Amino acid sequence: MEDKVLIRKAKRGDQQSLAVLLHTHYPFLFKYCIKLTMNKYTAEDLTQETMAKAIEKISLYKGEAKFSSWLITIATNVYVDSKRKNSRYQLWRQEQIHQRQMRWQIEYHNEDWNDTMQVLGTLSDNMRIPIILKHYYGYSYADIAEMMNKSEGTIKSRVHNGIEAIRKELKADGRESK
Repeated sequence: MEDKVLIRKAKRGDQQSLAVLLHTHYPFLFKYCIKLTMNKYTAEDLTQETMAKAIEKISLYKGEAKFSSWLITIATNVYVDSKRKNSRYQLWRQEQIHQRQMRWQIEYHNEDWNDTMQVLGTLSDNMRIPIILKHYYGYSYADIAEMMNKSEGTIKSRVHNGIEAIRKELKADGRESK
């Protein structure tokens, strides 16, 4: 049966036509996913996820492009989204590893790693850096503003808001800084 007929039936809810359509295009899509990911197992997952999205979105297929092109578009978007999500996860994971290493180093040198430091590590750079420069290294607001190329008012605000966030977190967790 021709793709157009299968698509028309699938859009009307014919599960058998949809199954035949997807089964027919599976090898083509899988080969594309292997080339895209360069990993057989990732390609299998990507192909399955693409097929699931195609089943979910079959009613949105307009027929302007070939069905195989539509599947490739879905696969590409799923792949790009997963890479983006994975890169954010990897960045978060690296930050966690660095924080654990820093904590170990500090404790190894018999310095205190307190709850405040733990919470400080969760703040964004925009808040954490001015707090560290102000309260750990004693720089003036004017010096920090110059270092960070921001206005003095912005730095004061970030220090204030960061300290409030730390206090709120410590209070919420029932922790006290050492």
